[in-house]
Amino acid sequence: MASEPEKVVPPVEAPVAEPEKAALPPSTTRPTDYFAVADVVLRLLVFASALVSVVVMSTSKETEMLPYPRPAKFTESPALIYFVAALSVAGFFSLITTLGSLYSLIKPGCCAKIISHFIVIDVLLLGIVASATGAAGSVTYIGLKGNTYVGWGKICTLYGKFCRYLGASIGVSLFASVMLVLLVLLSVYSLSKKIPK
Repeated sequence: MASEPEKVVPPVEAPVAEPEKAALPPSTTRPTDYFAVADVVLRLLVFASALVSVVVMSTSKETEMLPYPRPAKFTESPALIYFVAALSVAGFFSLITTLGSLYSLIKPGCCAKIISHFIVIDVLLLGIVASATGAAGSVTYIGLKGNTYVGWGKICTLYGKFCRYLGASIGVSLFASVMLVLLVLLSVYSLSKKIPK
């Protein structure tokens, strides 16, 4: 018997397996919500500017020797007292809302409700700060320019340091007003992003 030649079978090439994509472990970090971070930063800026404005206004005192010593201080004008009170309230509430904003940054599930409350608080604070800045600005303007129609003279020629303090305080409160406008816009935009389409 003749033996049959063995058939040589070519070796089967093992299929080239595509490298498996390693399954990435689920990320334990949340993506950063930049709106919430900007909210915290703006609230801190409102607090800092309100605090600086109150401190500068409270320390604005100057005494000139006219026929007798005559001090100029913020407590002599109801508009300036209102300014200090309003900016104190704005600073206090901005500190509270900063803590709330930090809480919403840590626990993002409660954001929509907190943001809606913050919008109301921010609009009220904006109205208070803007009205106080306007009242203090008008008193400072009369001190700087006087009013010849009613016979009020310029006092900033006598009390230069006092008027510089007033001007600096009003400038910083204008910055706080702009930060509050940005906060309101940011909050409205953040809340609108959370509304399902």
